[in-house]
Order: sequence, then C-alpha cells, then structure tokens
Amino acid sequence: MAKENLNDLQAFVVVARERSFTRAAAQMGLSRSALSHAMLALEARLGVRLLTRTTRSVSTTEAGARLLATVAPRLQEIEAELGQLSAMRDKPAGTVRITAHDHAIGTALWPRLMPLLKQYPDIRIEFSVDYGFTDIAAQRFDAGVRVGDRIDKDMVAVRISPDMRMSVAASPDYLRGKTPPKKPQDLTDHQCVNLRLPTRGNLYAWDFQKGKKSVNVKVDGQTIFNSTNLMLQAALDGLGFAYVPFDLMKPHIDAGRLVPVLEDWWPRFPGYHLYYANRRQIAPALALVIDALRYRETSQR
Repeated sequence: MAKENLNDLQAFVVVARERSFTRAAAQMGLSRSALSHAMLALEARLGVRLLTRTTRSVSTTEAGARLLATVAPRLQEIEAELGQLSAMRDKPAGTVRITAHDHAIGTALWPRLMPLLKQYPDIRIEFSVDYGFTDIAAQRFDAGVRVGDRIDKDMVAVRISPDMRMSVAASPDYLRGKTPPKKPQDLTDHQCVNLRLPTRGNLYAWDFQKGKKSVNVKVDGQTIFNSTNLMLQAALDGLGFAYVPFDLMKPHIDAGRLVPVLEDWWPRFPGYHLYYANRRQIAPALALVIDALRYRETSQR
C-alpha cells in the first residue's frame, strides 16, 4: 500500500474528535464537502469504513476507533517536534562538533566561542583534539580547523585567525655550554622536541624560510609528542629546542624562560581556517559558531 497522506490522517483525527464534519471543516478552514470527499477517499484507499455518518452526527467505526487511538498520539508528537524545530530559528540549540588541534582551540576557537556559549545556553560545543586532516563527513563532525584554505571541493573554508609565525627556542639550562645554531641545519647537532603527525605517522620536518630560500630540516631528540603544548613544556623543562607558534613562545621568551634562535629563519603560515560541508541549509547553531569565529582584520588586530 502506498504511504498515506498525513493531511488526510490529520483531517480524520479532527473529524473523529469533533464528531461533526461541519465543526471539523470550520476548524481546518475547509469546505464541508471537500472534507467529506477526503474522508471517503481515505476509506477507499484503506479498504475499510472509518466513520459512521448520520444526519445528526458522525462516529467512528471499530476500525476508525483503532486508527484514531494509534494515529492521534503520533501526530501530536510530530507537531510538537516540528514546533521545537521552528523555535530553534529564534532560539538556536543543539551540539556543534569541531575537530582541531590544541593550539587552534586555545587561541582561535575558545576565546570567541566561550561568550557564545554564555549567550546561548541551549548550544553545546564538542571539541576533539586531532592533528590529522580529519574527514569531517565520515567522522560526523560539523566543522574542522586547519592551516590555510586548501580543502576538498565540497567544503567551504572561512578564515578564523591572522597568519601565524613559527618559532624555535630552548631553555637557558639546555643551552648552557652549547653553541646555539647559526643556520637551520645546525639543529641536527642538538636535542629537539619532535611532533608526530597522525595522518601519515611520520615525524614533522621543521620548515624554515629566509627571503626566497626555504629549508626543511629533520630533527632528532629524546621526546616525541602529538601536542603543541606538551612540546613547549618539554622545551621549558630543558629537553631541547621546540618548534611551535610564536604566540605560545613569546611570554616565555619575554620572561627569560626560553631563548630564541634562528629568528631570521622563522616562517609564516596562512592562518587557521574553519572548514565545513557546503550545504544550502546550515543548522542555526553552526551558523552562529561560524559567524563568531570569522576573522575580521579591522577589529581583531
């Protein structure tokens, strides 16, 4: 049997409850004749009589009473859910799942999403720390963050931070009695704190740039992490040089806890971008998150 028309089922419920075609038609904004024909058509499709009609009243048959008891509660549930969905337009709600690495969350996402959460208590945000290039559709994330705007063709990228500068530094304790590197290749003679990339499983080679010259150096050391903050901590604890964003290094450099090296080789990279699936309709909660994170250079210098 073909799927039944919900409008006709709703009309049946109203007629059965009102026990009158006239009152039901007035309530639904239909003519009595149109409503009567709709009920006759419904009975014909189902192959059973649902209503007993007399000149004074309308009542349900045994089959009609059974259908009423089954359908009416479910239609109420559907109406209630649709009402809640409509309310979300004015009062956004729901969970937004974002995958990013810890530095992006701490510097670009959390400072701007924390006020949003306080303003919209029905919105929830789930952060998942990941250094890989996550397939957000396959992993059921709403959005992801990566450096630069190179994304798949079915995605949209929105800049959420200015360009970033990488930096290299070590603690005074580590450097005591050692010759600081004069060029990037000298790092191979030092202990360095490595980063393992989950996407390929290999260690990240440190990128350097001076003018038009680019250098890629594979370093070695006693420690390997998959977290920027832990790499920084290892450098502070004297385990060698760390290669992390300058905004993380700067407070420790200013305080003398870290000593910068190779500053004229520190490269710049495109800022963080939020990427999400290219859809016509975006959930209200995600739309608010995107707007809150969007980088506006004039107001965020």
